[in-house]
Amino acid sequence: MRDADTRNEFATGWKLLLACVAGVAFGSVGIAVYSIGAFVDPLGREFGWTRTEVTAALLFSSGLGGLAAPFIGALIERFGARPLALIGLTGVGAAFLLASRNNGSLPLFYLCFAVVATLGGGSGPISWTKAIASHFDRHRGLALAMALAGTGIIAILAPPYVTWLIERFGWRTAFVGVALLPLALALPLAVLFFKPAGDVLRAQTSSVERPGLTTGEAVRTYRFWVMLGSVLAMYLGIAGMIPNLIPALTDKGIARESAALAASAFGFSVIAGRITVGWLIDRLWAPGVAAVVLTPAAIGCLILMGDPSLALAITAAVLVGVAAGAELDLLAYLTTRYFGLRSYGKTYGLLYAGVAFAGGIGPLAFAALAERAGSYDVSFAVAAALFAIGGPAVLTLGRYPRLAD
Repeated sequence: MRDADTRNEFATGWKLLLACVAGVAFGSVGIAVYSIGAFVDPLGREFGWTRTEVTAALLFSSGLGGLAAPFIGALIERFGARPLALIGLTGVGAAFLLASRNNGSLPLFYLCFAVVATLGGGSGPISWTKAIASHFDRHRGLALAMALAGTGIIAILAPPYVTWLIERFGWRTAFVGVALLPLALALPLAVLFFKPAGDVLRAQTSSVERPGLTTGEAVRTYRFWVMLGSVLAMYLGIAGMIPNLIPALTDKGIARESAALAASAFGFSVIAGRITVGWLIDRLWAPGVAAVVLTPAAIGCLILMGDPSLALAITAAVLVGVAAGAELDLLAYLTTRYFGLRSYGKTYGLLYAGVAFAGGIGPLAFAALAERAGSYDVSFAVAAALFAIGGPAVLTLGRYPRLAD
């Protein structure tokens, strides 16, 4: 594989890549985060739930997702990525179908998002990135970026899709429509095309150790904790901004329709940032690329602390969006380059737990700070500090280690 050129890797892996893009887009992570915003007000009108109560569901999807991630990673190492991914996509669809039957029970609503994190956990990034990392080597960064661009796709598609369904058919039908994305789109593609080389290798050579460190060995290195600290800092800021960007801009006098343009620019920049960074890290030292791409998100936060024009608000959203797009790609890539594929599922699962916890805590913490201070400026200041720490931190990772082949 090390001598394969771009055409060979992508010619043999495009079907796998297509299944991974759909899985990332409609699996347990992106679909919950990017669809819930459209349900906030309709559920509030129907059941009297507050915005905080509705968005707290992300604590159950992302928070439990963080707890489940190491366990999911261990299951993938034991049974392979394919069965976990298929079960996960089915679980995500079942969770949203259950949500459509809610008659006003807030605990049941939270249970639905807990099912997304647990039964649907195998459809998270661990399964898809492990498959990509096992098939691609020379162009692993670009392939990971293309697969993880699924989060940008759902960020662009979910809000208008769900809003249209609610306006035309009501929120119950909208939940069914969300359930159809993993069940009718991602699951068939996964059944047909998601056949990871790593699963075959695991089955055929289970007694042979693959290159790299065990999870225990990885955890005992300083690099593991640098990666974890960086991803926690970055994602606390990123996750806090995603659902609060439009309210923050409208508070500053920008019309809601115009604020939505900034949110759309964020979604497009996630994809652009992911693909660009993926291409670069196949050619340049990844931590250096990471520092250059992640740190300017702090500038975006400083812009938003003032009274930005729409053009400046869009610029700020793009700076943060590029960082959001790059972070997951970089985390998966750095895990393979510094720790290898020997225990990738478990090691990446532990690191991804930081992403999931931050994804659950960030939105509520961001909103709570804004409510207490009477302005989102304090939240933006905290996010700027987190970005200023998390971006440059990866420069301490040093050279890629020589992992035995």
